[in-house]
This record gives sequence, C-alpha cells and structure tokens, in this order.
Amino acid sequence: MQNEMEEKFEDWRGKEATPGKHGGIKAASIACVVEMMENMVFLACSTNFITYFTKSWHYSSAKASNMVTNFTGTSFLLTIFGGFVADSFLTRFTAFVIFCSIELLGLILLTIQAHIPKLQPQGDSTPSTLQSVVLFTGLYAVATGVGGVKASLPAHGGDQLDSRNQKLISGFFSWYFFSLCFGGFLAVTIMVWIEENKGWSSSFDICTVILASALFIFTVGFPMYRFKRPTGSPLTRIVNVFVSAARNRNRFVADAEMTQNHNSTDKSIHHNKFKFLNKAKLNNNISATEVEETRTFLALLPIFASTIVMNCCLAQLSTYSVQQGMLMNKKLTQSFEVPPASLNAIALLLLLFSIAFYELFGKRISSSNNERSTSFNFKRIGAGLALTSVSMAIAAIVEAKRKHELVHNNIKISLFWLEFQYVLLCFSDMLTLGGMLEFFYRESPASMKSISTALGWFSTALGFFLSTVLVDITKAVTGWLDGKDVNGSRLELFYAVLCVLNTINLFNYIFWAKRY
Repeated sequence: MQNEMEEKFEDWRGKEATPGKHGGIKAASIACVVEMMENMVFLACSTNFITYFTKSWHYSSAKASNMVTNFTGTSFLLTIFGGFVADSFLTRFTAFVIFCSIELLGLILLTIQAHIPKLQPQGDSTPSTLQSVVLFTGLYAVATGVGGVKASLPAHGGDQLDSRNQKLISGFFSWYFFSLCFGGFLAVTIMVWIEENKGWSSSFDICTVILASALFIFTVGFPMYRFKRPTGSPLTRIVNVFVSAARNRNRFVADAEMTQNHNSTDKSIHHNKFKFLNKAKLNNNISATEVEETRTFLALLPIFASTIVMNCCLAQLSTYSVQQGMLMNKKLTQSFEVPPASLNAIALLLLLFSIAFYELFGKRISSSNNERSTSFNFKRIGAGLALTSVSMAIAAIVEAKRKHELVHNNIKISLFWLEFQYVLLCFSDMLTLGGMLEFFYRESPASMKSISTALGWFSTALGFFLSTVLVDITKAVTGWLDGKDVNGSRLELFYAVLCVLNTINLFNYIFWAKRY
C-alpha cells in the first residue's frame, strides 16, 4: 500500500489541497448520497427489466433473461474501462461527471421511447428494427455510464480521506455499501410498484429526474473535494514490465536484482512473489516501483477470479427467480399483490440494519492493523461464498416444492417461499462485494485505485455473462431450460448445478486466500 505522504492531492484550482478545507468526511459523504440515488435508478431498471422485456416487448423468457444478464453484465464489465480512464487520463471527479452524463442521456432516450407509441411494439407483435435499435442504444448508453460511475465514485470518495486511518477507510466503505443497499431498497419497493401499477413511462420519468439531481449534487460539491491527478496508464506500465521481463528472461535473476532502484519507497508484501518480474529492472526505463506495482496488482487477481461463480448465482435473482415469482401466489392481502422483483426488499432491509449495527456497535470485531483488516476482509468474502452455496441448495428445494404442489395439488404456493434464497444471496453479496471493494482499495497501488475497486464490479459482470453461457449450455446439452416458462423447465436441477460449482469455487478461494 502507498503511504499517505506519498500521495499528492490538489484542490480544484490545481494548488496543493489543504487539510481541513479539502476532502474529509463531509466530502466523502457526498459520494455515499450520490451512490444511493444512482443505484436506485440502475436497480429500478435492471431488477425488473425481465417483466418489461416480456410484457411490453414480447420477448421469450429465455431471450429476456439473457437480455437482462447481458445488460447488467455489460454495465459492470465496463467498470474496468471506466477505472482505466479515471486512473490514466482524468481525475475521478471528471470521470464521474462524464459517465453519469452518458447514463443520463441513455435514460432520457428510454424515457422518450416509453412515451412514443410508434417506438414500441403494438399488440402482440415483435419489435421492429427501428424500435430495437432505439431500445438497445438507450440500454447500452446507460450500461456505459453505469460502468464509469461504479468505477470512479468509490475511489473518489476514498480519496477524500486519510488512507493511513484504516478505521476511517473501512467506515467509509461500509456506509458506501449501506447507501448502495438503501438505493436498492427504494428501487425494489417504490420504483417497482410504480412500474407495475403506473407504467414504465412514469418510472423512467422519475429515474431521469433522480439521476439528474444526483449529478447536480455531486458537481456542486467540487470546491470541497481534493483531486489526485492521473499519472498515465497503469496498464501500460504493467505491460512494459512484462515485456521487459520477457526480453531479459535469459539473464540471471541476480543481475536484475543488482539493478534495483533503491529510491523506491514501495513496501509491498508481495516482494517475494512473481520473482521473474525482477528481470524487468534490467531496463533502465523500468523502476522498482513499477515492478512492485505490477506485483501488487497481480496478487489481487486470484481473489477476484474466485468470486465470479458466486456472481453467476446472484444473477438468478433478476432472471429466473423473478419468473418463478410471476407464477406463484403473489397476494399479500385480497387486494394487494407483491411484485416478484420486490422480494429483495426484506433482504435489503435486513442488510441495512446489519450494516448500521456493525458500524455503530460492532467495530471492535476488526482491527486498525492492516494485516488483521486484510484477514477480516478475507473472512467476509469466504463467508459470502459459503452462503451462496447454501442459498442455491435452498433455491433448488423451493423450486422442487413449487412444482410438486402445482402439478399434484394444483396449488400455487406463496411467493414468500422465495424469500429464503433472496435473503441469503443478498447477505452473501454484502459480504463478498463489500469485502472486495474495501480489500481492493486498501491493497491496490495509489495509481490504480479506480481500476482495482472496479475489479469487484468486474467480477459481477463476468458472473452475469457466465450465467448466460451456462443457460445456453444447459439448454443445448440437457434441455432443462427449454420450456416456454419455468413450469416447463427443470430449473431445480440448474440451481443444483450452480450449488455444486460454487462449492468447488469456495475451496479454490480458500486455496488462494491462504497464499496471499
């Protein structure tokens, strides 16, 4: 990790930032408020798009499921691009403003489409080419904006605080995740109710106003922010280190070590790993700091890769779980039906209470010591992966019960049977993603904070794309998911496969965590 004294921050005029005047808790808290508003908008769309695509656009359930996972996956996939831009060419403030504006433009396009009948399929007809082009242009403009926002905003918020104060950094990421969850709670309650009862045009109107307000609030705070100027492309430096090491691969390691730049102040805990990179120091244009930066980033990748399968399981909450809920008894009372996408509400409410309880009363569990904090984050991530396996096993059992009651007794069981998997998967997401965001920010080099925190979201992206691939493979090989809806499919077997895959992945994670 980089020492705070090595990091130089500027104010908005380009002068050295003044402690007490620039940055601090107040500046960081704006990032939390803005994330709450932006995530409310994003989840208001992504968690219920499955019904929008099937009911309003007349896509099949399989096609609509893949559209949702591809949209969500692309949104998080582009966090790597957003992080690269924020670290390499722009300040994180500027990156957020640009990407949030792109997201807003995409949302405006979807809003206009929802208000113009000619841009929507009529009756039971499938969408025309023009209608599809407008839809996908709006969707992926939103996805591009989300990618940049998710990468730049948490790193910008962390930059406002003294990185030597590990408790403060940990507290920021906990409250940041609290804000993210609170935005999600508002999305799956108020916004989903509006979509189901008032229509998607009203939902898009409200989302556009909220996102525009979030952009305004963030921009108004710029005089109090402190900014870290980009130092060029960190990925280019990593590539140069690899190229230099490859070119000097036949020279003795001792020769490379003799050429170390002793002016480097990096104190990486990974200095004994990836020793082949030492040969890059034979190139006079490669500093020891750049080699240590490369080593540190490489050490994060196995942890990142070990969370992808978990996010594949999480993808089911916005696809097949919603489709299950649409075919179950949704009545809470005689006159009120619960939208399936709102099942997240109870889980998110429990999450909000647990995060607040930990921050207010349970902080003694962790330590300000960085080594122990790293160990604590490892345990959080591992617990999240374990909960995911349990949740998929329960999901398989619930689906088997649902179909048994429907086939043998002609009974639609209550929608709330799905709550078990929703609660467990939401808690596993809190533990895993929350642990990753803090872990990657703490451990990454100072010049790679955005792209490193983006790894947590990038894992989500790959998990959603993996879900699409597994759905297609399962359909092609077994036919389990070939039904017109989940009643004609063997969804419980698909869930069982995901349970097995994630359990294997859990042991893979333990292997790499012990060797970090």
